[in-house]
Amino acid sequence: MKWQGVIPAITTPFDDALAIDVPFLQRHAAWMVDAGCAGIVALGSLGEGATLSFDEKKQVLRALREALGTRASLVAGVAALSTAEAVAVAKAAHEIGCDGLMVLPPYVYVGDWRETEAHFRAVIGATPLSCMLYNNPIAYKTDVLPEQVVSLCRDHANLHAIKESSADVRRLSAIRALLGDRLALLVGVDDLIVEGVAAGASGWIAGLVNALPKESVALFEHALAGRHAEARALYEWFLPLLRLDVVPKFVQLIKLVQQEVGMGRETVRPPRLKLVGTERDETLALIRAALRRRPAV
Repeated sequence: MKWQGVIPAITTPFDDALAIDVPFLQRHAAWMVDAGCAGIVALGSLGEGATLSFDEKKQVLRALREALGTRASLVAGVAALSTAEAVAVAKAAHEIGCDGLMVLPPYVYVGDWRETEAHFRAVIGATPLSCMLYNNPIAYKTDVLPEQVVSLCRDHANLHAIKESSADVRRLSAIRALLGDRLALLVGVDDLIVEGVAAGASGWIAGLVNALPKESVALFEHALAGRHAEARALYEWFLPLLRLDVVPKFVQLIKLVQQEVGMGRETVRPPRLKLVGTERDETLALIRAALRRRPAV
């Protein structure tokens, strides 16, 4: 598992009956890899993992493994209400042939560090797969501090990366100061990617890439190569869309962008509902204005 490059947090497509649209899921993943993405992360927050049953999670992973073959890495998001269920998801991902795990804190219950650490250790230790810790205190109310990351790295040789979604670019520098190159740093919020690369990030777990993969890959590569003028011009165009990734309805918003570019549908599973009224009209106006100025990459 190489924790580098643009790795989409793939959305989960649903048909009119709200069943998983497996053929489109496979086509969508292949399309993003064809555009230069290094792998796929499934079952995350953007993938509406909390609305999927255990069997559906396995269905998604099997479909993606079949679609990707050996062309790109497959990472399974591991999140659940209980530690036991999270461990079961991790083991199922290993059996299906995933290359890595994205390890989230438990849903709903926000424990203290002793409890959260025990959960992380159980999931990371459940398989030999390469693991990426997911720190998102904004969404999950659990903040893994750099010193706590050091403790996990000390005891788990298969913890290789962290997806930092605190939206504080200083966290990347703090982790790097303590661990050097021991841990790959990945940006987990779309509107911090250029700053994150400057702070040492080697990869991007991206959201808007689901609709705009070529632009996402070009932006990341410009930033990584130090092509500052090119990165700035593309970033300034992209930012209004990238900011859709960091608000509560990011799933509905990103799926709506997918629909506007002709690669997906806005259908989501309850409790999420499709955007309506003024909220939808204003979002469509923003998306369409950006697409009219879409640069050639």
